[in-house]
Amino acid sequence: MTRTFKILAVAMAVVFLLSGMALAAKKKKAEKELDVGKALLDSFDLIEKGKMDPAEKLLNKVLEKDPGNPLALNNLASVMVKKKKFDKADTYLNQALPRAKGYMVAVNRVCSVGGICMAFKPVAGGTGNQDLEPLIKMNIDMVKQYMSAGPLPGKGER
Repeated sequence: MTRTFKILAVAMAVVFLLSGMALAAKKKKAEKELDVGKALLDSFDLIEKGKMDPAEKLLNKVLEKDPGNPLALNNLASVMVKKKKFDKADTYLNQALPRAKGYMVAVNRVCSVGGICMAFKPVAGGTGNQDLEPLIKMNIDMVKQYMSAGPLPGKGER
């Protein structure tokens, strides 16, 4: 009976060890999961600081987790404006528009990027009282006007 007891004890120890490893892996995975709200706030801060490449990477991660997120697409369009990639900015804004209607945000700060396209910083937590659709339409209009304008006299491309 002693030998059976030892085998049973070892088997139980292995089961507990494997369960603990599985729980640790699950916890680690949960820690790596992206918090979309925090990522949107962080990406806005990066845009304000002029750190467009890290902002773009973070916004792309948001879009991986929440494809078509209109706020992420709008703010990614702002990054493209800063990089003078107006066609991409226009594409992102038009992708955002269908999901923007009824997407309520509480915008507490706006930054102008390149003087034309605005990124919006949402209030952390809760829902907002502003429909994102008219804000995105405004950005679309600004980008289209900018794209249709010729080069600045004596300064070349915009």
